[in-house]
Amino acid sequence: MPTYKILSLDGGGIRGLFTAVLLHRLSAQVPGFLDRADLLAGTSTGGILALGLADKMSTVQLVKLYKDHGKAIFSSSWLHKVRDLGDVIGAKYSNDKLISIIRAQFGDRTLNDLLPRRVLIPTFDLDKPAKGHIPRMWNPKYFHNFPGSESDGDQKIADVALRTSAAPTFFPAYQGYVDGGVAANNPAMSALAQALDKNTGNQSLADIRLFSVGTGLSPVRIPGESNNWGIFQWARHLPEMLIEGMMGVADYECARLLHHNYFRLAPVLPHPIPLDAAGKIDELIAQAEKADLAPAVTWLKTNF
Repeated sequence: MPTYKILSLDGGGIRGLFTAVLLHRLSAQVPGFLDRADLLAGTSTGGILALGLADKMSTVQLVKLYKDHGKAIFSSSWLHKVRDLGDVIGAKYSNDKLISIIRAQFGDRTLNDLLPRRVLIPTFDLDKPAKGHIPRMWNPKYFHNFPGSESDGDQKIADVALRTSAAPTFFPAYQGYVDGGVAANNPAMSALAQALDKNTGNQSLADIRLFSVGTGLSPVRIPGESNNWGIFQWARHLPEMLIEGMMGVADYECARLLHHNYFRLAPVLPHPIPLDAAGKIDELIAQAEKADLAPAVTWLKTNF
């Protein structure tokens, strides 16, 4: 009986480079495993990686994308800082460079152009139109190219990539959407639900094999047992805390539903590396190069 294979890639800003290097190393030890994935799911930077893989980019090309453009994407001019009062009233970075890089990479191709590869890319719609009894309101949105009335196959790859990576406070919203990490920074559970849906994947739980890859666990903590903070004190922590906190939720759920048919690769970084730490590119590569992949390789050889 053939299995249904899912590759899920977390969000994490510049730490997507860490994921890209892990995938490159894994593909060398388990040749072809990336091509055997039936569904590629990715959020934010993981969404860019998933779309790139579906668009036949090699892991070498993905690593190069981050190395060549990471610092340019996460850079801010003095004029930008002055205009935004030091990021108080505007996003930390302009998305102009990110837009030009993503559009140059994917052109006008659509999600249907990725077929037969299936993709699932979480985003968050800030102003979803009313439908039936549901009023106009913000809501998660999962872009995919499965067939059916809810297919997003006609959507441009570049637009979907930019919507899922528009991290609040870091970048402006894009076309009314913000980062998919608001809904599912670890899209593993979302991908599992899509695969089980009778109208799309139509798979049985027993046949699914899910490989989930993180962007490196950043050992961030807030000491103290009763931090009586207000909005301004929490503000600098909330974006990353909420986005990164979602990763453990999906891991917990998938592990209990799939048991040995699920594997989570999420090496711990030696110290916190923020989502926009483009100056840490060399360190991210070095950490990914020395991460222990033996358990992941063993699982992939058996299940992928």
